[in-house]
Formats: sequence, structure tokens, C-alpha cells
Amino acid sequence: MDAFRLGELLLRTVPGGAGEVSAQGMSLSVSILVVLFVVLMMVLLRSFMHLIPFIADSFLRARGSVALESSVRVSSDRDMVALVMLLPMLLLAFRYRLYNPSFLADAAPDIRMGLIAAVFAGYLLLRLFMYAVLKPRRRYEQFQVAHHATYTFFILMVILLLLTAGIMYIFRASDDTIRLILYAETAFVYLLLLFRRAQILSLSCNHLRTFLYLCWLEILPTAALVLSAVLL
Repeated sequence: MDAFRLGELLLRTVPGGAGEVSAQGMSLSVSILVVLFVVLMMVLLRSFMHLIPFIADSFLRARGSVALESSVRVSSDRDMVALVMLLPMLLLAFRYRLYNPSFLADAAPDIRMGLIAAVFAGYLLLRLFMYAVLKPRRRYEQFQVAHHATYTFFILMVILLLLTAGIMYIFRASDDTIRLILYAETAFVYLLLLFRRAQILSLSCNHLRTFLYLCWLEILPTAALVLSAVLL
């Protein structure tokens, strides 16, 4: 019996990954973001419900984005909701390790959340910088509509990801399975965004300029984000 008392238990005492998820769920940063998101969505619930038809229209046709931008109130509500949707996007990226470079693998939960938020902030600043540099001096209305369409499709993407993650969690899907499906849905919405932005830009630009705009405004910042996750 002494041999058993002196032995060291090397196996996990909880099922694989459960301890990590529990620790992450108790972290201060996650708790703050969840509470903040719930409170802000309660405040913006009416604006969000009013936006849904415009988001659906933008999803179905390029001129839906033009119609949305034509209303100052709707476009302002869209911008506010898109800003709030950054919070669940950070939570999804944290919980399912959607952004998971090697330097974050062993970081404490609060530190990892902070670094993910910093990377996302850098990504958004790069996009805004490219927009400011490439913005044409005249006849830039379609250029602006195409740029703001990103906010609309971001809202659509986060809603889709939240619904998918929630449903698959209820059915006890593994984190790896959920992660792959979230990646696939993100890629789908992103490709659709590129297509819609190309349609909007083509209203005032030729095909070459449209392609170059998409490369600099969309593909370059996104490629930098993806490469940072793969190479770092």
C-alpha cells in the first residue's frame, strides 16, 4: 500500500481540455467582456433589430449596401453595432483559439486575451491606414460605400459564428470541430464581402482599379493577420 501512496498521479484529473476551458471562463478579462457585451446589446437592441433587413439586403445584393449608406441614421446604427460586435468576436477567438500563434500557446488567459485584442486593433488600424492612403480625392462615394460594407458583413459574420458555436456547443461538438466550421464560415463571409465590394467599386472604377483596391484594402491586411498567426 505504501507504494500506491507514494506514487505520483500523472494523468489529468478532468477530461481533456475541460480544465483549460474552465480556467479561461473564470478569467477577469472574459467576464468583463461578456458583461460589457450583454449590457451594450441591451442598449442597442432596437437599433440592431432595425438593422436586420438592411444587413439581409446587403447580403443578397450589392445595392443593398448603397441603400444602407444612404440613410445617415441606419449607417450610424450599423457602425455602433459593428463596434460592439468586436467583443463577441474577441471572445470567440479566445475561446476556440481562432487566432492561435505559438507565442500565445502558453500565455495566461488574461494576457492571451489582451494580446489577441492588441493584434485585432493593429489589424483594424492597418485597414484604416490603407483606406486613408488610397481614398480618391474626387468621386469617392462608391469607394466609401465599399469600405463601410465591411462593417455590415462583419456584423453578419459574428451573428453567424455565434449561432453556430452555440448550436454546436449544445450538441457537444469538440472544440476542433467547432473551430474548423467557424473558419469555414469566416472564409465564406469574407469571400462574399470581396465579391460585393468588387461589385460596388465597379460602379465607378474599371476592373484593374477594382482589383488593385481589393488587394491593398482587403487582401493585404488580412494576409498580414493570417501570416502573423502562422509564422509567429
